[in-house]
Amino acid sequence: MQGANLADMQQSSVLVYGDFQESHEALIRMHSICHTGDIFGSKRCDCGFQLKQSMKMIVENGSGALFYLANHEGRGIGLFSKAMAYVLQENGFDTVEANEGLGFEDDTRSYSDAISVLKVLRQKPVTLITNNPKKLIALEKNGALLSGRVPLWGDVSQFNEKYLDTKVKRSGHLKEEVLL
Repeated sequence: MQGANLADMQQSSVLVYGDFQESHEALIRMHSICHTGDIFGSKRCDCGFQLKQSMKMIVENGSGALFYLANHEGRGIGLFSKAMAYVLQENGFDTVEANEGLGFEDDTRSYSDAISVLKVLRQKPVTLITNNPKKLIALEKNGALLSGRVPLWGDVSQFNEKYLDTKVKRSGHLKEEVLL
């Protein structure tokens, strides 16, 4: 397995709710897997909150899809490297500095495969649940029909405040709804 990127060997999935193909309004979430937040409930990030809240929003909307992107752990660096980045964060690095300190870019994720699946599942515009403008740009560049964006902030605590601040100040996340 020398030289293998273990993050790329995982399978992503999509959970579709309601009449996703034909409904007038459909919400989607491109959610990057986060073992620590989604599964173990870590408060160092807002990932678990975003996963649960976006599913709730999709159900309340009546139609939508959750793309659970398995090779996106740690903004694309994988679970093992993310654990190493946590060590750097314990020593004062923010998430961007930690990823870069390990030799990675801040964000190596690609959404092209998920967008290809989206275009097969639905040929009408969708509203994206995100704070990340890179996701909006990826949808537009890959020809997906986009009708808008819904922000998703919440679950701010002493444990993730620096993380969320870094997402806004260093990674360009849209902040109109965040209370930092």
